[in-house]
Amino acid sequence: MVSYKPSGVCAREIRFELNGDIIEKVEFVGGCPGNTMGLSRLLQGMDVHKAIDTLSGVKCGSKPTSCPDQLANALKKAINQ
Repeated sequence: MVSYKPSGVCAREIRFELNGDIIEKVEFVGGCPGNTMGLSRLLQGMDVHKAIDTLSGVKCGSKPTSCPDQLANALKKAINQ
């Protein structure tokens, strides 16, 4: 499982597993529980590139980022390593 420390959001950690280009599992530590759990379920089985395109740039209120945007950053980092 890959671990990512997000910045600028309530979540303290994002963990995820990829199987090739498919997202197998996503877990958020902290953040809004209902939203992050729902997001995690929606992403299961999704192509990582589609998830990045969908989540990049999402903002949380007046913040310049969000948990989904931070996950997109984490996924980009993981596939570029």
